[in-house]
Amino acid sequence: MSDPQTTTDGTDGRSSAPLVPRSVDSSGLRVTVVVVTYRAAGFIGACLESLRRQTVPHQVLIIDNASSDGTTDVLRRVAARDPERITVRRLPENLGFAGGVAAAVPEIDTPFLALLNDDAVADPDWLETLLETAEADPEAAAWTSLLELSAAPGTVNSLGTTLDRAWYGVDVDGDADVAAVGPQVRDVFGFCGGAALLRTAALRAVGGFPADFFLYYEDLDTSWRLRLAGWDIRAVPRARVMHRHAATSNRRSALFHFHNERNRLWTLLRCAPTWVFAVAVARFAVTTGSLAGKRLLRRPVPDAANFRIRLRLRVLAAVLRQVPRGWADAPGRTVPRRRRRTVFRAAVTSG
Repeated sequence: MSDPQTTTDGTDGRSSAPLVPRSVDSSGLRVTVVVVTYRAAGFIGACLESLRRQTVPHQVLIIDNASSDGTTDVLRRVAARDPERITVRRLPENLGFAGGVAAAVPEIDTPFLALLNDDAVADPDWLETLLETAEADPEAAAWTSLLELSAAPGTVNSLGTTLDRAWYGVDVDGDADVAAVGPQVRDVFGFCGGAALLRTAALRAVGGFPADFFLYYEDLDTSWRLRLAGWDIRAVPRARVMHRHAATSNRRSALFHFHNERNRLWTLLRCAPTWVFAVAVARFAVTTGSLAGKRLLRRPVPDAANFRIRLRLRVLAAVLRQVPRGWADAPGRTVPRRRRRTVFRAAVTSG
């Protein structure tokens, strides 16, 4: 599935002006940290302070998704105090996390790009730990951090992403005890976009971030494309951040459920073997029909947004509209079938 508004380097093609222009050439630096933000005036300061305390030099590129809550003023003040390190770019409209990262990728002129959520606070050696691991690991293109839940200290939020047996994206070691996670670097299927390091050239080579996704599944989709291109992905448990999970989104909302369901199926269309996508869409359609039948018969149906017939029909329509383009030029369609099967099996097995 190609996006007519997205170029091969991941930009969404829209113009925007920096609030604070980049004042120095970042040549010589190894990494740029990208922070995508939206209506985060109450907590982005803690995120940026944690970056100020990092033990290695870096650039920071903040993408403001047209915030209207005072975030812009906070960012202007922070960037003005440190203009050689921080650039803020305000987008004309909210493009979501995926669109924000896609807009950032063309701006990056360092070998590595780090992602940090605006509601995350990184340990001082977070970036140094990731960089040291990456520079000794030429076979990998992404290194994911250990995200700990700030609402439940000692509990893992994510140590990467993968698929479960029902082909839904899940967090590696989600809800596990942080103390039980060993320090060893290990293979995972995908990185978590909340806190990760990526090889910039590899990211660009596979098409950047999928701007059309808006939010959710963009990290799993990108990880899958890196895997299809032959790259490994690692989890680095010693690189830690504290995460206010879903601070800027409501996981019970129709917005969440629409993008979660649609983007799951889009990811399968773009990356999985054809039969996997076909089965997943059929299951979704059958379940939708079953729910409609229960409602007609006045049988009880859960009240959650993902059980609402209208939302599910919108998901099906959005997915089916992409099928002609997806079959023709989705990333996975250019990869040999055997490779697609192998990568898919690796995802399901690791879940």
